[in-house]
Amino acid sequence: MSSAAKSVTFEGRFAMHRGGHLESPTLVYETWGKLNEARDNAILVFSGLSPSAHAASSEEDQSAGWWEDMIGSGLPLDTDRFYVIAVNSLGSCFGSTGPASVNVETGDLYRLSFPVLTLEDVAEAAYLVVRHLGIEQLESVVGCSMGGMSGLAYCVRHPGSTRSFVSISSATRALPFSIAVRSLQREMIRSDPKWRDGNYDRSDPPLVGQRLARKLGMITYRSAAEWEQRFGRERVTFQDDSGYKFKIDFSVESYLENQANKFSGAFDANCYLYLSRASDLFDLAEHGGSLQAGFKRLELERALVIGVETDILFPIHQQRELAEGLLATCADTKLVELDSIKGHDSFLVDMDAFRPVICDFFGT
Repeated sequence: MSSAAKSVTFEGRFAMHRGGHLESPTLVYETWGKLNEARDNAILVFSGLSPSAHAASSEEDQSAGWWEDMIGSGLPLDTDRFYVIAVNSLGSCFGSTGPASVNVETGDLYRLSFPVLTLEDVAEAAYLVVRHLGIEQLESVVGCSMGGMSGLAYCVRHPGSTRSFVSISSATRALPFSIAVRSLQREMIRSDPKWRDGNYDRSDPPLVGQRLARKLGMITYRSAAEWEQRFGRERVTFQDDSGYKFKIDFSVESYLENQANKFSGAFDANCYLYLSRASDLFDLAEHGGSLQAGFKRLELERALVIGVETDILFPIHQQRELAEGLLATCADTKLVELDSIKGHDSFLVDMDAFRPVICDFFGT
């Protein structure tokens, strides 16, 4: 957990969206900038599946955050003007209560006794943090990938609680392709003998399953065009004397191996399973019975939808659907389609494309 992170425990029962409850859950969050006297300059940022609340560096923690080039003085989320809040998702493993946490009612780890997690729960937990900070209405909710759906859940559950909404490479619900990919990732983890129905030794987790899941994820986070441009058929330069028949031959294989090794062990396997499924379960149409009804529940003054043409997890037609739905109830809605080659991960790595768009929206 970042040294800049703050935590708050909400005493009492936290009712989960699909049943069950958590007793006195803890939420971890970080903030940048200052809350003004009117307490109306706050921006809440929802992350994708795997990041912590450490979205940017600060005086307390100078290590780079996952959105380092977006949050700070003079940056799109300008901390000279805005009070920026990032909450570690409920169900995650970076301080907020999740399957890897101790259940205060039993004294044991939750593991698979953790209730079904939804993005509505993630949103509601963040809402508690916002209210804890004494904020009645946000300037904006900003969500990336899974965080865009969490942001939609926040807006639809608490109409009027934010003046604007920014959705980045997200959607109203997951497509069958995305569900299929995540389902296979979860099966990879569960098929690892060390997973043991969620009761794995935390010092010896199911790393093989996690590595495979991460590799599959990385393949879908970027575009085929980028793989070709970046790696081509370039061979590895290191010598492998192991004698293994299926050693790594190509640079792209080496890249995936390195990415998988960095991720595996750093993220709890059960937390990954819960958050992955939560991404699949979300559907704005559940809030009112149809997408149109869901959109009608939103009370926004402005909205921005950003998509990338090479994104295969949340393709551009989903961005258009989201923008059209928002436009029906929020006249000041803008759709921006970027032609970045970097696929779904563009919002993390192609800052030159994203910064101007978000700067324009916030007038920074």
